[in-house]
Amino acid sequence: MQAEHKLQAEREKRLRAASKIVIKVGTAVVTGPEGDLCLERVGPIVQSIAALRKSGKRVVLVSSGAVGLGRAWLELHPSRLGDLVTKQACAAVGQSLLMEAYKRLFSEWSVKVAQVLLTEDDFTVWRRYSNLRHTIEKLLQFGALPIINENDTVSTSELAPIGGVKKSAAFSDNDRLAALVMSGLEADALVVLTNVDGLFRKPPGSGRQSEAAPPELIPIVEEITPELRQLALGPSATGRGGMLTKLDAAQIAMHCGGTAVIANGSTPEVLERIFSGEAVGTAFLPSQRMRGKRRWIAFAAEVQGRVVVDAGAQKVITEGKASLLTSGIVRVESHFAPKDVLGIADSSGNEFARGIAACASHEVEEALGKKGGASRIVVRRDNIVLVQP
Repeated sequence: MQAEHKLQAEREKRLRAASKIVIKVGTAVVTGPEGDLCLERVGPIVQSIAALRKSGKRVVLVSSGAVGLGRAWLELHPSRLGDLVTKQACAAVGQSLLMEAYKRLFSEWSVKVAQVLLTEDDFTVWRRYSNLRHTIEKLLQFGALPIINENDTVSTSELAPIGGVKKSAAFSDNDRLAALVMSGLEADALVVLTNVDGLFRKPPGSGRQSEAAPPELIPIVEEITPELRQLALGPSATGRGGMLTKLDAAQIAMHCGGTAVIANGSTPEVLERIFSGEAVGTAFLPSQRMRGKRRWIAFAAEVQGRVVVDAGAQKVITEGKASLLTSGIVRVESHFAPKDVLGIADSSGNEFARGIAACASHEVEEALGKKGGASRIVVRRDNIVLVQP
């Protein structure tokens, strides 16, 4: 019990002190059953964001809902959204409707809004990722509220069918996008508002529930374990991301040294209650903090090449003791250029680390072909990040 009180106190302290905040609202919060804007839910959230800003907090909003709004406006049946091009057309219509609604709602509280549409390249390319931070910071300095969404009209990373193969997993939903925005801004807190109260030990609707054993909300998480991921399996009914994508977002936030909260967007005064430290939703407390460049390598960068290393190289890399040298490489599996991010795999082909290349793949292959030659650095230790299996 004492440990629980200590964790709750830590949660309250961190959320009360949070000054830079990213808030993500999901499709199920923004839109109603027919895809139209749900003012009953969005209106109070807008009012709460305006109040947070007035209290001195800097807020960035990541909003879903454009595809649903566009479909409703075009009077298309939901089944039409199985076609990628139709989804993109709906996004083109819905994005302007979404921003017009936010502009109108926030103007009632004298808040100016700014639209920021992003594609995957804005995250996977380090220079663009850095520029994105500068742009958002400047908007905040000007007193505007940045409202962010993926540019679905030209980007296919979120709209493509689940199961499609992508070279990078920078983001495939707005949950992860929001976490990467938080990471780039070095924000203090990420709040993901959805249509459930948080993460449950026994998710609602999974088998027969008795009154004696209701689903149990997990109030605080210190570590995202395989068991928690198992609880979170399954997509949502209206949006692309399910609870698992929200756990991925929370994990990125934890590595930023920030606090994440998953909560129900329908809960009255949910944002005020979260940032007053009240036990609303599921909170994820910070874990060991990665510096910005390493977070980018681990979560956002596009992997261009791949090398397989021997057991000795794997050992020193996983222990964080040394750089990757040509002497530890068994073979190059796909080509890369200097400053590209490459995957580092063990002899069984399992990727266990990623890093920024210090040289090109053809230079590595030339070194492998020369016996007794001087070994050279392929990836410096400071640019290597271990990845989960």
